[in-house]
Amino acid sequence: MVQIIDTTLRDAHQSLIATRLRTEDMIPIAKVIDEVGFYSLEVWGGATFDACIRYLKEDPWERLRTLRREVRKTKLQMLLRGQNLVGYRHYPDDVVEAFVEKAYDNGIDIFRVFDALNDVRNMRTSIRKAKSAGAIVQGAISYTVSPVHTLEYYLKVTEELLALEADVITIKDMAGILRPHIGAELVRAIKKEFNVPVNVHSHATGGVAVATYVEVVKAGADFIDTAISPLAFGTAQPGIQSVLYALPDDLKPQLNEKAIHEISKYLKHVLFEKYAKLLNPRVLLPNPDVVVHQIPGGMLSNLVAQLKQEGALSKLDAVLDEVPRVRADLGYPPLVTPLSQIVGTQAVLNVLLGRYKVIAKEVRDYVKGLYGRPPAPIKEEIKRMVLKGEEPITIRPADLLEPALRKCEEEVARKGYLRKWEDVLTYCLFPEAAEEYFKYREEKLSQASKEQSIRKGMSSLGSPWTLAWRLTEWD
Repeated sequence: MVQIIDTTLRDAHQSLIATRLRTEDMIPIAKVIDEVGFYSLEVWGGATFDACIRYLKEDPWERLRTLRREVRKTKLQMLLRGQNLVGYRHYPDDVVEAFVEKAYDNGIDIFRVFDALNDVRNMRTSIRKAKSAGAIVQGAISYTVSPVHTLEYYLKVTEELLALEADVITIKDMAGILRPHIGAELVRAIKKEFNVPVNVHSHATGGVAVATYVEVVKAGADFIDTAISPLAFGTAQPGIQSVLYALPDDLKPQLNEKAIHEISKYLKHVLFEKYAKLLNPRVLLPNPDVVVHQIPGGMLSNLVAQLKQEGALSKLDAVLDEVPRVRADLGYPPLVTPLSQIVGTQAVLNVLLGRYKVIAKEVRDYVKGLYGRPPAPIKEEIKRMVLKGEEPITIRPADLLEPALRKCEEEVARKGYLRKWEDVLTYCLFPEAAEEYFKYREEKLSQASKEQSIRKGMSSLGSPWTLAWRLTEWD
């Protein structure tokens, strides 16, 4: 019988409302979600960390602690981008190890670790640290379709992840392009070859995810990822209500459907009352074209934003056609953060300015090997333009990075923002956004202190009648 990983409080709102669901709107249903009977709840990681400090002016660490207090029965998990953690670049090993340790201490039970290039070297430090801390590790394979991403390729990546002692293998279909029969074949092959639990994560973008889930469950998948409608479907995960209806009775998990209905009712209210303006029809409708261009919903939104900024939204179709060409030129990287942004930006530049007339800095770094090992060789003409005779690096990119934790701690302390040790990690990951958030936090704390002093002073004056008498006396 398959078990369910619920993504409502992380990937679902990241995919549908730009990661803007506030902690205050999670708390009223957290205890109810805990009663459903899910295997785990994905509540942290991905873009939620950045969005908390940059847009919501919330402390992501406090969100995690708050949810941990509310959710007592169900495991909590997060999405970790390997050496990128929850950011968009590689961080030194000391930062990675400290982040994983603190995430575990604050309530994360399961780490789902992936790398955009499936370069397992970039996942090694975080997986080992999570295991040593006592956490469960899901080693995730970024699923994509290309001439080099064959069944043998995915089995090889699985073998490398299991060598690092990953507990579960997750097939991470970020674009919603995993076809039902291919998903079933992949699940059966992994379980037959390695006898390991398999989790399938998909998005409803391409319109086939429910069918894929039914087939992978029949093939022996141990876990699937769903969300709770209406915060489901579109570019998010399929809704658990529909998945339960579609699954054969003998494979269906026993969940508290009354609790699911209560959560769904709440989500309808809060979404349409507070977040309706963020619900773009583009992310709600199935997009069968995704099976051709393989562009995840978040990447599509980013492309639209870039073209709008340049007054060139009419070029969107040309950019969508260019993305697969750029991807082939760069050795077929999976279109997942940060490679989706890198490929997309270069596609926009190619369409607006001419093919490779301008090469994005991130593309240059990628060609130099600073993101990791490409799945297939990069086109020679691109390498010549970027490297100019130099050789790309062959070592693990993080081996080039100096330790940064102590320096971050000194800077945060010197600037007067160090209130708890997690602030050091927040600053290490996003220095500019963190400093802006810390300033906001200090102003808010200062205002709260003033208000408290005023209330204290008023209470010391006694009752309203006494206060009136004193004011009369002063006159």
